[in-house]
Amino acid sequence: MSNNNNAVYWSSPLGYRDDFGIPYNSIMIDGKTQQGPWANMTEDSWRNHGVKRFGIGYGQMYEKQPDGCWLKIEG
Repeated sequence: MSNNNNAVYWSSPLGYRDDFGIPYNSIMIDGKTQQGPWANMTEDSWRNHGVKRFGIGYGQMYEKQPDGCWLKIEG
């Protein structure tokens, strides 16, 4: 992730679907799952599989910007 004027963006490649096969909309969550490993998730996948908490050791939420970049908005 890079820091530009205090804004933090996701910097790794991200596919069309999350780790559970659900297509991304405007939100992506990089978070710990109830099963233990971390995953890139849509909000639906996060509700079904995530630990439902943000912050260090739990996860971060990103919002897709008009330029296609993912801006960190929580966590």
